[in-house]
Amino acid sequence: MTDTVISKSIILKAPRETVWAFLTEKDKLAEWFHEAEADLADQKPYTLISRGADNSTTKMCWGEVLEMTKPSTLAYTFTVKPLGGAMTTVSWTLEDVHGGTRLSLSHSGIDQAAGEAAMGLLLALDSGWDKHLLSMRALNA
Repeated sequence: MTDTVISKSIILKAPRETVWAFLTEKDKLAEWFHEAEADLADQKPYTLISRGADNSTTKMCWGEVLEMTKPSTLAYTFTVKPLGGAMTTVSWTLEDVHGGTRLSLSHSGIDQAAGEAAMGLLLALDSGWDKHLLSMRALNA
């Protein structure tokens, strides 16, 4: 089976440094994706959570940061509960464009991690990234 890669790209009217902050800082991540337990750090594990009305937390996704080259590339392993701990890889590239930033996402390894459930997870993750990137665009339009 070949690896189906989810690829997305958006243009934001914000400098790379601002977009970088939204990808790596705890409080900024919460605005468009999920709240992080801490800022992302190179070669360190991370956990993104959802907070309930009673302030309880649910682990949404987690992994380890593989590479951070501020403000141009970020890569980390990524898993969610339906993957049963199997890791995929999310990579971000930030490029200058006239007056802003092109933010590109590559999410790979889903086929191998999900096995027979790959199509359902591909559809869910593809749709989820669309939703989250729309939220990023609204914050950095």
